[in-house]
Amino acid sequence: MTSAGFDAKFLGTTAGIPVLTDSGAADAVELDGSTTIDYTHFSLAMSKSRKFASWVAWNIDGGEMKALSRSNIPFVKDPRVPAGFQTGDELYRDNRLDRGHLARRADLCWGPKAEAQKANRDSFFFTNITPQMDDFNQSTKEGLWGRLEDAVLADVDVDNLKVSVYGGPVFNADDRVFRSVAIPREFYKAIAFVVDGELRCSAFLLTQNIVLAEALDLDEFRVFQVSLTELEKRVSLTFPAELHAADTASVQLLDEAERKPLDSLTDIQW
Repeated sequence: MTSAGFDAKFLGTTAGIPVLTDSGAADAVELDGSTTIDYTHFSLAMSKSRKFASWVAWNIDGGEMKALSRSNIPFVKDPRVPAGFQTGDELYRDNRLDRGHLARRADLCWGPKAEAQKANRDSFFFTNITPQMDDFNQSTKEGLWGRLEDAVLADVDVDNLKVSVYGGPVFNADDRVFRSVAIPREFYKAIAFVVDGELRCSAFLLTQNIVLAEALDLDEFRVFQVSLTELEKRVSLTFPAELHAADTASVQLLDEAERKPLDSLTDIQW
């Protein structure tokens, strides 16, 4: 089996990649005639105007994880993608911005050792990186955002310990510009998995519903469980019909005015 790219049949049922809207596709980097760029265990699409990925999709095999070090792996631009469409170290030097992985490094390190090592290295391409404040995880309810994938594997009887995840930044017109780069203040994640042969998908939004001040310091992030339909209103892509049919968000979750942020992982409807 090839390790290249996101595997749409990884869960044993079709759960494909997002489809860019017309405007999203027009803004996407093309590689060999496709807007989908493949890596080991993940794929993504790059926004030319924002110089970050508009979506990343990755597969996690919880039963085949390898504990690999991140030391001595440099963050680098992908030579296959024009450098002008990537955001590199010029943004991150001498400030509090971290290079934040979209597809989590640890999520990708599975399979035969050589394959896991390649996925580990691939995760450090700047195409998979967005800026996050250095206290990003601490500020999101004890790192709740970064633990969503772990939570589904721990809390749900997931078939074969396999999970597929979709995530990326939300590009808002009023995102704060720093060093000529608009910094995303919202991120989304959708987690697909199978329980007793049935596909399920749970979606989340990490957001700051504030007007950013002049200072680079960002206010508290909040995490909400949302529907895929709501996410699609915020991004230039649509999710596969199979994921919509598997959406675990209840009707009560759809009312933005009354929706409460997640306080802990136990608040999630899987």
